Amino acid sequence: MEVLVNNKLYAVQPETSVAALLQFIQLPTTKGVAVAVNNHVVPRPQWDGTLLSPADKITIIQATQGG
Repeated sequence: MEVLVNNKLYAVQPETSVAALLQFIQLPTTKGVAVAVNNHVVPRPQWDGTLLSPADKITIIQATQGG
């Protein structure tokens, strides 16, 4: 199935969780990462249990340090 992550199309397996998606795209799951699926923020404790559906739109925001 295909999902859109930050406007980039990814082919993932059915039953892919948010946590598995982050691992698949090799994004560190350290603090400072926020995920929204179809414009709904998914709290970090729910990443393992939130399964993606075909054509979902995922937004990933990563905080950076700077000054």
